Amino acid sequence: MIPTTITPYPNGPLLVRGAFDLQDEDGEPIPRRRRTIALCRCGLSSIKPLCDGSHKAAGFRTD
Repeated sequence: MIPTTITPYPNGPLLVRGAFDLQDEDGEPIPRRRRTIALCRCGLSSIKPLCDGSHKAAGFRTD
């Protein structure tokens, strides 16, 4: 089994790689289409919990 890693991308999303299951707030599975996903950290994504790149236009900074 591939270990799961979570890497904070500078000024952007959390990159999640490996073998994992993703669930919504009701415990329902969120389908994955890739082995690596990006989770929103800025709170502006229109496809939460996934990142849609909104952090770039908003000037989101992690420092």
